[in-house]
Amino acid sequence: MDQLLKTAEEILEYRKLLEDIKRGKSNLLAYGVSDSQRAYLIAALKRQAAQQLLVVTADSLEAKKLSEDLSFFLGPGEVAVFPASSVLPYETAARSLEFTAQRLQVMESLLLKKPMVVVAPLQALLSKIVAPEIVKKFTLEFQVGERVPLGDTISKLSAMGYERVEMIEGRGQFAVRGGILDIYPLSSEYPYRMEFFDDEVDSIRQFLLEDQRSIDKLDKILVGPAREVVYDEETAKAAALAIAEELKERQAVLRSLGNEELVEHLTEKVEAHIEKLSSGLFFDAAELYISKFYPKLCTIMDYFENRFMTVLVEPGRIKEAQKNVAFEIEETYKGLLETGEILPSQAGIYYSPFEILESLKNHKTVYFSMLPKTYPEFEPSGLYSFQFRSNAPLYGKLDLLLEEVTRLKRRMYKVVLLSGTLERGRNLLRSLREKGIEASLYKEEGILQPGQVMIMPGTLERGFESPTINFAIFSDTEIFGRPKKQQLRPKPKAKGRKITDYQELKVGDYVVHVSHGIGKYLGVESLEVGGHIKDYFALMYAGGDKLYVPTNQVDLIQKYVAPDDAPVKLHKLGGNEWNKAKSKAKASVKEMAEELIKLYAEREAKRGFAFSPDTPWQEEFRDMFPYEETPDQLAAIEEVRKDMESPRPMDRLLCGDVGYGKTEVAMRAAFKAVMDNKQVAVLVPTTVLAEQHFHTFCERFKPFPVNVESISRFKTPVQQKSILTRLKTGEIDIIIGTHRLLQKDVKFKDLGLLIVDEEQRFGVSHKEKIKQLKTNVDVLTLTATPIPRTLHMAMSGIRDISIIETPPEDRFPIQTYVVEYNESLIRDAIVRELSRGGQVYYVHNRVQTIHEEAQKLKVLVPEARFAVAHGQMHENELEEVMLGFYAHEFDVLVCTTIIETGLDIPNANTLIVTSADRMGLAQLYQLRGRVGRSNRQAFAYLTYKKDKVLSEAAEKRLSAIREFTEFGSGLKIALKDLEIRGAGNILGREQHGHMMAVGYDLYTKLLEAAVKELKGEKQEEQLRPVLELDISAYISDEYISNAAIKMDIYRRIAAVESVEEADDLEDEVEDRFGDIPEPTRNLIMISRIRALAAGLGIESIIQKGDIVNMKFHKSSKLSPELLVAINLVLNRQVNIIGASTPTIAVKTRGNKGTKLLLRIQKILEEIRALQESGAVV
Repeated sequence: MDQLLKTAEEILEYRKLLEDIKRGKSNLLAYGVSDSQRAYLIAALKRQAAQQLLVVTADSLEAKKLSEDLSFFLGPGEVAVFPASSVLPYETAARSLEFTAQRLQVMESLLLKKPMVVVAPLQALLSKIVAPEIVKKFTLEFQVGERVPLGDTISKLSAMGYERVEMIEGRGQFAVRGGILDIYPLSSEYPYRMEFFDDEVDSIRQFLLEDQRSIDKLDKILVGPAREVVYDEETAKAAALAIAEELKERQAVLRSLGNEELVEHLTEKVEAHIEKLSSGLFFDAAELYISKFYPKLCTIMDYFENRFMTVLVEPGRIKEAQKNVAFEIEETYKGLLETGEILPSQAGIYYSPFEILESLKNHKTVYFSMLPKTYPEFEPSGLYSFQFRSNAPLYGKLDLLLEEVTRLKRRMYKVVLLSGTLERGRNLLRSLREKGIEASLYKEEGILQPGQVMIMPGTLERGFESPTINFAIFSDTEIFGRPKKQQLRPKPKAKGRKITDYQELKVGDYVVHVSHGIGKYLGVESLEVGGHIKDYFALMYAGGDKLYVPTNQVDLIQKYVAPDDAPVKLHKLGGNEWNKAKSKAKASVKEMAEELIKLYAEREAKRGFAFSPDTPWQEEFRDMFPYEETPDQLAAIEEVRKDMESPRPMDRLLCGDVGYGKTEVAMRAAFKAVMDNKQVAVLVPTTVLAEQHFHTFCERFKPFPVNVESISRFKTPVQQKSILTRLKTGEIDIIIGTHRLLQKDVKFKDLGLLIVDEEQRFGVSHKEKIKQLKTNVDVLTLTATPIPRTLHMAMSGIRDISIIETPPEDRFPIQTYVVEYNESLIRDAIVRELSRGGQVYYVHNRVQTIHEEAQKLKVLVPEARFAVAHGQMHENELEEVMLGFYAHEFDVLVCTTIIETGLDIPNANTLIVTSADRMGLAQLYQLRGRVGRSNRQAFAYLTYKKDKVLSEAAEKRLSAIREFTEFGSGLKIALKDLEIRGAGNILGREQHGHMMAVGYDLYTKLLEAAVKELKGEKQEEQLRPVLELDISAYISDEYISNAAIKMDIYRRIAAVESVEEADDLEDEVEDRFGDIPEPTRNLIMISRIRALAAGLGIESIIQKGDIVNMKFHKSSKLSPELLVAINLVLNRQVNIIGASTPTIAVKTRGNKGTKLLLRIQKILEEIRALQESGAVV
């Protein structure tokens, strides 16, 4: 990029500005500068005038845009955003850590004296932060070979704000297992794993969260604090005393005003905090007491080196923001003081904006502004006039670009064209050369020459030209109509299988045993059998009967997922009930599979339309997609393309969460159909969705001659008639509509593709009509409920399914708070969203009181416009409300969870949920997905009523929500919940009933078996050798203490099918839990022996005293030659008994435990070698 930045030196005004800065001048105003031109000049100054820069903007959206532009010129490593603090002056139980992580990352980088540009909205500078020396004090350094007492480290990590867990699932956590310490700092991309030998750091590795396996070795690491306000026990106790003192004073003031109720309220709240501090505990609201912990507090400026420079972007807007922020802080804290929510010192967690601006001016300062307007607060000592011109947008029209480039080339301009991605750059280069314009792709070295056109990957918000030096740069947005981001560097893939949490069995859970039905899980019990210890899973059945299942039969047990908390009935051991349920499910599964296979065969036999291969226009259409496609999305697009080009009619189901890019896949299919002069019908369940899809399609197809129209009951009869006529004559290419499209009067000229969105939401009669429409046209069905991979696998070959699981990049993470319900918080949240022109979802899940709630809110926020939506409203009325909200006729939608599925409103970016503790994680996960769908910061407030006694279940749920919020964990559970629901949607109601009777896992196994059987695929009876050896083989509590993780490892050991798998598992166990004790290693060795034996056709290996008998299965084809060879090679060690299904008897020779297992393994390996070599001796 230095070639681009060098061009700035040719600008006379820039040279003057640079010289004045180098002379030590300050308060210099550069005007005539807007959009991406600022980033260009700031980046040039960073290269030549200062190692560290602080750039201040009026708001966070501005900061985000500017930092993205700066990342283009300087590279992402040298630019960071310092966001505003996410502390709320309310009783918060938890909040997501993204902002804290970003802020700590900047603090850490500055302390390491990194040369960088920090972009901060004014508000981010206002929060008082602890001094740099405190952060240094709470930062630990680990180096391989150094002695670090593990015990001290654990207590330090707790003081640094880390949470101790069994297994790390997110940032800000640490876990200890024996001599292994896992830790995930907020500022690091991957978690670290340290292995200690006594007190010496033996090794440091990075590992992946998904499979908990190590990836890279490191020599040393820094671990910074996990909270912005950290304190040790001493500081906390001192603070507790100071707070108690202040509380007394405040009580006296409130009493003198006769406010006994407020005294009580404030006392209850503050005393709870004092108690936590006296015990040295962390809690979320501690940051409000920052002034009590440390007398000296700082701003981010104190973290920079002495000679840094500040840049203020648009001083006029900063001045405006300063006033607003000052007013907002004052109002909020005044209100909270008066209602007894806070102590006076808590209002002191911010500097006044006026103080901050004064201290900014103590450093070398440059102002960038569009207009040469000056302000008394920012009196400039030098003025510099820049002559930049912003480019006019070209709306993705190539001919306009060609004209523009030819004009500039003639005038000997240096022209740079940004293409977003490299692939797009190559396509652009080809297009230019075809039109006779010479251009080249960007190379690191060399200088831009006059008259040269250079294409570079990368993106800017807005291109510009500088006529004084004949230089022009076009952003990809102008060239292609929409920007396209380069994908960040690919993340390493998990090599192990992902660790799934839903399998976690907790004591008291219901389980399904394949042979005995539904029982209750009591935990792992160690029993001594014949002097050797083994572990068993204990299950309880009806009447208190107990069943002990050996751990190697763990695959016979699955967790039972009950439908919607329905009561569960235990089966009787040896009873008939279970077999009945199983047979019923089996029969119905078979019936369904037959039906599906019949349908599939009919489709295979039918001939539909084979679409032509992709055209150059399609490439252009693809290039205009503004995002980098996710791998899943690309796979789905490819599958749909193949389906459409084949002569049999497509019938594909596409699953993916809302916003994961399903619509794009559908639009590419629609485009392909229109290219072949076929019509496309898009069928959606609600008018609102029809409107939404209509907008999306119109926007995306704008540059092409494609006619898109929508039909629904919001169109007048005259409009409907005209649309139907044009549809019949083929003037309309794509029609989007509700079930209105299914009526008899709708006739197509030549329908080629039907896209159905959320089919499960149509009624039975509509589904029948859809079926009739489907004959002989290609069909693509979209659904937002995820479906489980296992169901997908079971249905492979009878249903074409594509799944999109990867979320799109570049979404702002949603700042989530779990917070006690408080009216002033609600008012604050709504007003804050309205002040940026946004909208709010307010979820109140009780229809009976929803109108009352809306009335209360109207009184609370009179300036907002409210609407109510719930599922018991008439369909038409509900649609009117939703459309009104979509069109921004209302600011706040007070609604039930009806918004879970459905609308995509990018302008709604605050979600408030009342009584969140009464909702399941899956519901909250889906609700939270309603916001944060644009490039704006979204907020979710999950509130709970302060109840004197929270029920235990609600407490549990709250802590689950807390985990979910802070660490993103629990997501797997939420998804599992949704998947089961999704499975129900695909299978239909009756099948769903059977699925619930036998449990999901067993159901999919039955389905898979039925499908294979009907397709005539032979199902080989899998040989599972029985091993009975006098050996202790178990996982002790000392080695893996967490029952759920232990269960998972047992499950994995039992599932081992090859020697390689066993080796890999052994590596993983050692990596995650440290040196493997003998009984656990025995367990893995037994799985290795079982895999070897299965491969050789051995059905059992049973020890009797000092003889081990290996019995071959009747299906094992043993040649006499092989038996002779075995006898010859192993003659002294084994005895062969029998001929057709022989048994090989092995003497133990006094070997026990691991030695015996090694002996058996060696013999099996020799037999395998003989078998492979053809056994001719």
